[in-house]
Amino acid sequence: MDQEKLEHYKQLLVTMKKEAQEELGQNADSYNLDKEYPDDSIGEFTNYDNHPADLGTEMFEREKAATLNSQARQRLSEIEHALDKIDKGTYGFSESSGKPIPEERLEIEPTARYLVEEVDGNDE
Repeated sequence: MDQEKLEHYKQLLVTMKKEAQEELGQNADSYNLDKEYPDDSIGEFTNYDNHPADLGTEMFEREKAATLNSQARQRLSEIEHALDKIDKGTYGFSESSGKPIPEERLEIEPTARYLVEEVDGNDE
């Protein structure tokens, strides 16, 4: 793969990385995921006057935000792995067979590690 195409994929990955980092920050900030109890995240001192359904909704929203955070962290890890591969000169090659990954696949999924046929074989 020529240097111009590598630079193109690197820019795609850097943009994806910024988006994942922003998503992490937004999810954590919006539901104060660093707080242990849901009442802490909504600024309540007690749940005495809250309807049980309100508490259930809050718990659901916190769990949803935590799941989105987990997915964003995983995505960030995949992006950083792909950027490392660019630095090492191994980007665009299957981690299983060493064969080149088609550019069409990399254009759709710049973090791709394997050929499509290798993914079907449970390598990913």
